[in-house]
Amino acid sequence: MEPKTQSPKPATLSVDSATLNHAARALALVAPDLPADAALRRYLYGAKHLGGREKRAISRVLFAYFRWLQWLDPRASFQKQLEAAATLQQRFDRDLKSFKAETLAVRAVPEWLRTEMELPPDYLRQLQREPALWLRARPGMGARLAHELGDCEPSGRAPDALRYTGGQDLFLTAAFHRGAFEIQDLASQLVGHACAPHPGETWWDACAGDGGKLLHLGDLMANKGVIWATDRSERRLAVLKRRAARAQLFNFRSAPWDGSAKPPTKTKFDGILVDAPCSGVGTWQRNPHARWTTGLQDVRELAAVQRALLEHVAGSLKPRGRLIYSVCTLTRSETAGVVDAFSAAHPELEPLPLFAGAGVADAGPGSARPAAAAGEDGTPPPMSASRVILWPHELNANGMFIAAWSRVK
Repeated sequence: MEPKTQSPKPATLSVDSATLNHAARALALVAPDLPADAALRRYLYGAKHLGGREKRAISRVLFAYFRWLQWLDPRASFQKQLEAAATLQQRFDRDLKSFKAETLAVRAVPEWLRTEMELPPDYLRQLQREPALWLRARPGMGARLAHELGDCEPSGRAPDALRYTGGQDLFLTAAFHRGAFEIQDLASQLVGHACAPHPGETWWDACAGDGGKLLHLGDLMANKGVIWATDRSERRLAVLKRRAARAQLFNFRSAPWDGSAKPPTKTKFDGILVDAPCSGVGTWQRNPHARWTTGLQDVRELAAVQRALLEHVAGSLKPRGRLIYSVCTLTRSETAGVVDAFSAAHPELEPLPLFAGAGVADAGPGSARPAAAAGEDGTPPPMSASRVILWPHELNANGMFIAAWSRVK
């Protein structure tokens, strides 16, 4: 069994006045219709005179602000608050236990979260760390890519997954431009391996977005067979096409689909992936601003959307076809709640073991932990390999929930 991955100590946050001023200007752009990551992209796009190192420093300080928001004095200037956040981040990075778990449970996450999930101390501490950067090399090319880029560590948990610890701008590398890798979180890579598609099969990526998981499916299928890619956003489908062209993957068709009961095609599929829109709680380490903009009502509304999506795709499965449901959240309503209700309504679908024969290593307790059924609070979950929770603190990546079914012949 592989030991738990440990991140290297992050570089000390730069808190010089220029960095603080830039971060404060970016922070001033944040609005209800412009979240922090989008505001940062907008600001940095206009600051073309800044180099990569300076942009990274600004980004790190800005996201530290949202991690430590409940410790800051709202009456102080943005510069003073950002400086205080950077100091708190430095203190935490030196000693992860310098803040009590009880304090983090109250101040690092919104109050409503404890009604929807357990809050293990290690999970709360993981939220306050800077996130790891994961790459997915093309099949069988992980070692070569690691040698070319340097500063790469293989995960040992998914084939061709590498954690990058260097400082170069990966988008400017020759390896990126020839399509040798994708920047993709480890948890998202594990979704592809949970699907375990075979060359020549017909798949449907129902909520394809920008295509990160579709590109992985295409690689796993050796560019053979066909994948239908649908999304309600035609702009995102256009991004997918550009990414697929760079990766030289062409075994897909794209079409807009609004998630309604009318499918985009009458095709029956060997496999369907529903990577559904969700509250994103599993990404709160990487996107700390979302902690303070997401509420319990969002979770409930999204759970209804997720259930409807599963209902609308189920009829497109072939006999023995595989249906995979994934969400980058950990709330009970969007995970076990959705799966239990959907399973009860569909006796023609049987639970399907995940990762069987997928070449995914056992990463230690909890990295692919069987998920408890809805309503089971604090008791050991039943062993069920057809649904798993990927915890951020055990994977050093985003949190993810995955469930699977197969249509009974």
